[in-house]
Amino acid sequence: MRIAVGKRTLRMLSKRVSSMSSLRRAHPVLEAPPPAVCARRLFFDNEGFSTVGMVLALLITLSLVFTSGQVYRVQAASASVQNAADAAALAAEGPVAEFYVVVRVCDAVVLSLTLTGVAATGIGLVATCVPPLAALGAKLVEAGRTVFTARDSFATKATDALNKVQRALPYLSAAEAISVLRANSGGASGADYVGFAVLLPEEGEEIAIGGKGAAEDALSKVESEREGLADAAARAEEAAKEADAQKAAGYAADCGNNPGYCMYERASVLAGMDGASNPLYESVDAWSFSVALERARAYYKQRRAQEAPEGNSVEEQADSALRARFYDFAQRELAQGYVRETEASFAAYFPELPRNTSEMRQTTLYTDSVYPIVESGGVRVMHAWSGCPEAVGATAQGSIQDMEAGGFPTCPSCRFSASSLGKVAAASTSIANGFEYHYAKVAEAARAYQKAREVCDPLKQHVQGTVASLLDGFSEVLESASKRIEAKPPGRTGVVVLAADVARTAADAGFVSSFVSSGKSLGVRAAVSASTLVSDSPEEGKTVLTSLLDGVSGKAGNVGTQAGSLVLSVWSKALSAYADGHAAIRDAVSNVLNSLPLVGASGLGTWAADALEDFLEKAGLAPAKLDAPKPVLVNTAHVANAEGGSFAERFAETQRSAVSAAESVSGDVFSAAVSGVEDRVVEGLEAWDGTIEVARIDILGPSGPSIPIEIVVPPRIVQVGQGAISSAADRIRGLVGSITGVRQWE
Repeated sequence: MRIAVGKRTLRMLSKRVSSMSSLRRAHPVLEAPPPAVCARRLFFDNEGFSTVGMVLALLITLSLVFTSGQVYRVQAASASVQNAADAAALAAEGPVAEFYVVVRVCDAVVLSLTLTGVAATGIGLVATCVPPLAALGAKLVEAGRTVFTARDSFATKATDALNKVQRALPYLSAAEAISVLRANSGGASGADYVGFAVLLPEEGEEIAIGGKGAAEDALSKVESEREGLADAAARAEEAAKEADAQKAAGYAADCGNNPGYCMYERASVLAGMDGASNPLYESVDAWSFSVALERARAYYKQRRAQEAPEGNSVEEQADSALRARFYDFAQRELAQGYVRETEASFAAYFPELPRNTSEMRQTTLYTDSVYPIVESGGVRVMHAWSGCPEAVGATAQGSIQDMEAGGFPTCPSCRFSASSLGKVAAASTSIANGFEYHYAKVAEAARAYQKAREVCDPLKQHVQGTVASLLDGFSEVLESASKRIEAKPPGRTGVVVLAADVARTAADAGFVSSFVSSGKSLGVRAAVSASTLVSDSPEEGKTVLTSLLDGVSGKAGNVGTQAGSLVLSVWSKALSAYADGHAAIRDAVSNVLNSLPLVGASGLGTWAADALEDFLEKAGLAPAKLDAPKPVLVNTAHVANAEGGSFAERFAETQRSAVSAAESVSGDVFSAAVSGVEDRVVEGLEAWDGTIEVARIDILGPSGPSIPIEIVVPPRIVQVGQGAISSAADRIRGLVGSITGVRQWE
């Protein structure tokens, strides 16, 4: 560093010293002081600093002040290029961050189309299980294939486009850096920034979207099974309707007709039954045939316990004894009854009680040897019960069958005959005010219900097994959908920007001073900067994706067919599955299913709907990455050393040279680093027009809406052009000898 002092100032100082010497000669003193004392008095004496000392102190102080100011100005000028390099580095990493967002949009579209295809086909299967919706089911299955075709077409086009954009990222980053440097050029200092951005790693890895054609086998099976499925579902529905009708008839005869005649009402009136032994059901859905069987068992037990003669005559006592025998018989028979019902089967046995003498002869009432026989004078007489006055001295017992076969005469007191027992249940079975009348209706309905179930249940099991198998065929499809599109573009580690201000600015511009030499200019000021991507808040990433996807789904519009509208409704919801998780697609499917009249006699519609929702629930799609990447400044070493390669090696050598203690460094600091990268950067894009169509979504084929996914590049980037990037690289290489390893300035 040199301190310049003006000649005029030196002449004034010399004159001042000369005048002081003359003054001393004009007024001599008696004794000359020692030389050392004279030297001290030249600068200071007993009263303080002398004039000469003060002048020198002021000159030195002013020189230091102005020199410090010049140092600050030089450093500020140097710092401005670093600021510009930092801004360029952040801008250069921006296209990489945006590329990740585009990849996630494509990933969301692929995922949503896959889910929509599965959902549309699944809903089609559900509709096929409901005969009135079978035609809609066929259209939904067809729409499902169309969606998968659109998905595969989109995946193919998106793969090519994303790889094309990925190859252009070095160009886009370099153009962004140049655009920012141009914008910061000029100003009060007249800066002329030139720079070059290098993405690290320099090359990306090819992007591949899997799962193409994965649904073909599953779709083919659905299409081959659909007609048979619809036929089986239709037959199951008819059988189920018949079963429902028979169950309704049994319910009405048991307790549904209350307060009219029914088993419940008759048991209450005739046997005084209530509470748990005689329950009342308000709905056939809660009722089962087992209720009627248990009611009948309780009824005959109660009637047997309450049985007593209605009068004192022998004939009335005989009737009471025969009724008691009938009640005992009914209890034994009903004890053998059963009702075994599950979702998949039904079996029941309601023992038949005799309604007349003819039917009585088909039961054990006819063959049981329980009636006393009295023999007198070679004539045998059979009596209704042992209490008959004529039965005193009975020596044997026989059955009604024996009585009819042996030609027994009728007892004049109890008047016992085969018809005596046959008529016990005849009246109450033949007319509505009898308990047996309604029991017989329930038994008949149970037999008809079982026959209908024997037709319906195998058909339902066939339909359910087929639907479950067809849904399982899409497991691999969903498994492939759970794999996110992995992008490893150039610049995923970061970007290094080499920037310089090549403007020849006067060193004392705006700061002219006699204390600092002028006529010099500031040399080339250079700086390096780097940025990398960091994850931002997932909520912000979710907001970005949601807004983009909302824009896509908003272009879908409406279609004329019900199937098309349902598919678009599912797809609209499926788009948000990327951000909200697979619960979104499950909710979307539920909303569509709830809008369809799935309730039927067979229950296959609601079963299939539940099966589809369970299938989607168990699929367990992998969560998506929602964090939004954003560029931040980092130390250049972190970026350059994170990825190996030739650039990292050359850049490391450049850094070592730049910080060495040598007085000078020969060669261009940046030239070696730029060499070898330029060709890849200026490759650019073919047919560059500022807009890149990544792919087009034709979710319903040619007849449906066509939605493009596009990348729009700002006009400022388009205007930079490949020529400007090549020129920037040449200018960076041209800075030979302008930058050395030691800071020097005048």
